[in-house]
Amino acid sequence: MKKKFVIAYFICLSPFLVIAQNISGFWKGTLDMNRGCFAENNIELQITIKGDTVYGNSYHYLDVNYYVKKKFSGLYNAKSKQISLQEEVVTTFKIPPQCQVCIKKYDLTYSGSGKQEFLKGDWGSILLAGYINCDSGPITLSRIRESAFKEIPEIIVDTGTIRLDFYDNGEIDDDSISVRINDKTVLTHQKLGAKPITTFIKMELNNTFQEVEMIAENLGSIPPNTALLIITAGKKRYELFLTSTNQKSAKVRFLYEK
Repeated sequence: MKKKFVIAYFICLSPFLVIAQNISGFWKGTLDMNRGCFAENNIELQITIKGDTVYGNSYHYLDVNYYVKKKFSGLYNAKSKQISLQEEVVTTFKIPPQCQVCIKKYDLTYSGSGKQEFLKGDWGSILLAGYINCDSGPITLSRIRESAFKEIPEIIVDTGTIRLDFYDNGEIDDDSISVRINDKTVLTHQKLGAKPITTFIKMELNNTFQEVEMIAENLGSIPPNTALLIITAGKKRYELFLTSTNQKSAKVRFLYEK
């Protein structure tokens, strides 16, 4: 009799296991904000779910050059497919001087139609400095394959000084570059080769974000302009391959977390 009960118990559970939905991933939508500082207020949620716990990053952005990035956490109800998210810490931002940052909360429900998947619900927000209501309204997000920010690496460091060494990637073909840090030129007309072109950046508690941009001065004899960037941050070492053209530079972003 006991065996029959156990078998029946697992049979009852199996339909739930089949329909449980994986909501982890990238989701994109737009916010209708009366006081938004961007002409178009895009939102990207990078969601990770473990059990009923939710965490991840949110981007509120015009494009990859003007944005606010925040961490969020929340809860997920697998049975009702409802998810509640609260933005918490602002990690990085690049916004016009007149803009102010709002912290948002989302209450969303998952739905699917064919190959399309949606998170629909409502959002509200308060001003980061002052706890004044910013804006609120309905929102629909669609699942996307990859982040809009995938082409710009973001590296978290815990050291004050970072060394950047630029080398030609592969065959030396007279590639020449300039380097800007936070829109300030620090190297100009430097020819890439087997020996490094070196510069340093400093991370501080009151200056926790640094953006490095590599600009192609020419394309060398083998386009495009490619470089190997070796990053030394304390005991950590990173290697990145950067590609820039006459139309598009290459960027890397650093975030200091003590």
